[in-house]
Amino acid sequence: MSKRLRVGRVRLLALVVVLAGVAVLAVTTTATAKTSSSCGTVTLNEQAWTGSTANTYVAKYVLEHFLGCKVNVTDIAEIPVYEAMAKGKVDAVLEDWQHVAQYKQYGQKQKTVKVMGSNGLTGHIGWFIPHYLLKQYPSFKTWKGLKGHEKVFASPEAPQGMFLGGDPSYEQKDTQLIQDLGLNLKHVTVGAETAEVARFSQLIAQKKPVIFYWWTPEYRNSSLDLVEVKLPARSKACQDDGSTNAPVADYKCAYASYPLEKVFSTKFLKSGSPAVPVLKRWAWPSNADQNLVSSWIAGQHMDPAKAAEKYVKSHMSVVNKWLGK
Repeated sequence: MSKRLRVGRVRLLALVVVLAGVAVLAVTTTATAKTSSSCGTVTLNEQAWTGSTANTYVAKYVLEHFLGCKVNVTDIAEIPVYEAMAKGKVDAVLEDWQHVAQYKQYGQKQKTVKVMGSNGLTGHIGWFIPHYLLKQYPSFKTWKGLKGHEKVFASPEAPQGMFLGGDPSYEQKDTQLIQDLGLNLKHVTVGAETAEVARFSQLIAQKKPVIFYWWTPEYRNSSLDLVEVKLPARSKACQDDGSTNAPVADYKCAYASYPLEKVFSTKFLKSGSPAVPVLKRWAWPSNADQNLVSSWIAGQHMDPAKAAEKYVKSHMSVVNKWLGK
């Protein structure tokens, strides 16, 4: 074998070794990058109101399109979802309306969930009427002005006067409050949020009297021109959850106003998922942002995924803060 041939073979072998090393390095680097950015599956719970739908689908879009997560959406009611989080079946709830008993049971005692702070919104439940009714009956500004005028709110199922209640799964105390205030109103529940909205929207369209359980933030409030009826001032003993079996007198007060909380399962927090820090930072800049997305979904009947995409693409400065950029 000539010297030139031997040298050629040595060079060829060296080149093969170098190329093989580069290939291994490339594969290793790619695998590491994939592992470090892998998100896996995240399960978010969508509650039974439009604002929660807006929260869930905006967060879902961000996690899927920027982190590569697979996001599942469940629709478990407000109280049972705590047990689902404790069992690791749900990772996060993005809008919780201050379920203090559950915070104590699952957060402080079991340590299976953790309250993660505000989602940027301030929530408040109350009694609402349309503004045209207040013009006709200025005394309806407070609960005292309702007394003696309950028949104004008469309906087929409540001739003495109807109070339209919310979804039975929601936190509420209106049956006890009506009793304690001595009002001759019958509490009537027609079902989920969509059924309640359909009922009071029809009455408002007809310019008829209606008083009902409702809340802020909610995108319909301004378009329907709603006003809140003032209820008695709050005290230290004041209770808002009628299912707690507290003394009836403890319900004789207005509902509280408070930051709406995010709640994560402890399992999710310890998972190392890149979705955890993003959802920690996730929060609406204002009530108006949630109302905007809610109006697209419920008002314009836009698909929630499309509404989320529209919001994200037009609010990238907000999204970048969630992503930590």
